[in-house]
Amino acid sequence: MACTKTRFMSTIIFFILILHEMGISSGRQLIKEQMIDCNGKCGYRCSKASRHKMCIRACNSCCQRCNCVPPGTYGNYNACPCYANMTTHGGRHKCP
Repeated sequence: MACTKTRFMSTIIFFILILHEMGISSGRQLIKEQMIDCNGKCGYRCSKASRHKMCIRACNSCCQRCNCVPPGTYGNYNACPCYANMTTHGGRHKCP
């Protein structure tokens, strides 16, 4: 009985060490490495907006949540469904 508990614990420790070496143990590290440059993408997306500061604020909020900004300065929502599906309390598109 004690032998099986020891073997079980050593197996778990072994897998934890393997996951740590692969970088999977902390999901934040993997997410941070794959984040896009929201400031740059939103700067271009809002470059022609009449209310630039408001556009940048909304775009950065959407980009942080979706990790995606559609190409171009307007439209192209099909390239980023998460971005396109976000709405305000009034039912309008949240993301520019």
